[in-house]
Amino acid sequence: MKILMVCLGNICRSPLAHGILQHLADQENLGWQVHSAGTGGWHVGNPPDRRSVLAARSLGYDISAQRARHFNKAFFEEYDHILVMDRNNLRDVLDMAKTEEHRQKVRLFLPDAEVTDPYYDNDLFVPVSLEVEQRCKEILKELRG
Repeated sequence: MKILMVCLGNICRSPLAHGILQHLADQENLGWQVHSAGTGGWHVGNPPDRRSVLAARSLGYDISAQRARHFNKAFFEEYDHILVMDRNNLRDVLDMAKTEEHRQKVRLFLPDAEVTDPYYDNDLFVPVSLEVEQRCKEILKELRG
């Protein structure tokens, strides 16, 4: 199974979800591939925000080797699930979908809510990381079947 996490810049929220879900799936030897991308291309090639790296590390996850990527239409063919962090990213990704099959792969990471973007508030990184970790555990159960 291939899962893509998407946020705006691919340096805060989606790297957390990418790293945490990959770690959990690896612990269970599921053979999943989890990646992340951003709808904006400003940070392409950069590592995750240091605050995300520190928040992940405090929970026992290492996301420091990740590098930001820009979302592109080819990802609709490459991934089974595309999970986005907020409604703006949802709209942006769905606008690129060419088929109903592509649209069916896309949904919010949180079932009925958005993951708050912590970029402008240092105090949000730990709570966002905890929220992402909890949701990744739920996703693991849901998709594992």
